[in-house]
Amino acid sequence: MQIPLEITFRNAKRSDSVEEVVRERVDKLKRYFDHIISCRVTLDVPNRTPSYDVLNHLVNIEISVPGEELVVSREPNEHDNFNDIYITIRDAFDAAEQQLRGYVGRLQETPRVDVEDTPYAVVNKMFSDKGYGFLMTPDGREIYFHENSVAHPGFDKLNKGDTVRFVEAQGDEGPQASMVKGLGRDTANIYPSPKPELLQ
Repeated sequence: MQIPLEITFRNAKRSDSVEEVVRERVDKLKRYFDHIISCRVTLDVPNRTPSYDVLNHLVNIEISVPGEELVVSREPNEHDNFNDIYITIRDAFDAAEQQLRGYVGRLQETPRVDVEDTPYAVVNKMFSDKGYGFLMTPDGREIYFHENSVAHPGFDKLNKGDTVRFVEAQGDEGPQASMVKGLGRDTANIYPSPKPELLQ
């Protein structure tokens, strides 16, 4: 599954070759963890000479994973070639991979959440073409979820009105589901008295 990626060039012209290198490195992140929610990469030129020559590059990487935001910033040190953006990208992604491996290690050390103990919700909105949707909880809260967070039966097999269990995490813009498991359409075990408005 492709990782949602946002690439921003700041104080610099967009470069196809640089963008291709970034996309290749982002794609390799899946080797370490297959449930990355999104990745944002900013390529900045914060300092130039009076004649507008590049003094140094800055690469910032933000990786959203369930329950955490991994952030890496890299710029050349005094022994590096300041004008080589590719070296800075390499160093930044090497550090990002190290952070991601650490995150995976922490997950393995943490007792796994038993999905049978997680709360229920109903799929309330689906934006299949954009890869995300919203759940509605029994208390009326709306919870965002991304296609990468759907463990079963898969995002493309979820439908509006399906019952799910989910693990809630706090995202940048509010609550989101870091894991979603579909259970079909039987809502009897969620609501003592059915709430048909949730299924409209």
